Amino acid sequence: MLSKLFGKTKSKTIEILAPLSGEVLALTAVPDEAFAGKHMGDGIAIEPSEGKIVAPFDGTVAHLIHTNHAIIVEHNSGLQLLIHIGINTVALNGNGFRAHVSSGDSFQAGDILIEFDRAVIEAAGCPSITPIVIANEDEVKQLEHIVSSGSVTAGAEAVLRAEMNE
Repeated sequence: MLSKLFGKTKSKTIEILAPLSGEVLALTAVPDEAFAGKHMGDGIAIEPSEGKIVAPFDGTVAHLIHTNHAIIVEHNSGLQLLIHIGINTVALNGNGFRAHVSSGDSFQAGDILIEFDRAVIEAAGCPSITPIVIANEDEVKQLEHIVSSGSVTAGAEAVLRAEMNE
């Protein structure tokens, strides 16, 4: 309350853990203009080394796409993160994807959200590169790319840091 009186407010900063293991790449490396051009939001991409998506923070499932190839997770601060497994994978109609959560479910950082079969994705001719983007950028004051290249382990290290608007 005193901070409001004196014009100082404390912002909410969220550390976003790597939701999958693999090689971190810039969004510009994604072979889809919607992601590469940041039309879906800012973030990173990861070329997966295993077929498992884990929760990047404690939160809830805002929306699980019915084909299980993409999920929007929400932090209690309101931050929403879209994790889109592969490119053009909606065409697989759920083949090769197994969700462990449903829309509305709560989860803890590191919980398995979705498992996927990279061989099924790649056999269908779809790239497995996975964009991870802020779905509600207008709520984010600043996004820091903590890791912009190299190998990461799911749930073990922060890859992005988001400072929320007041």
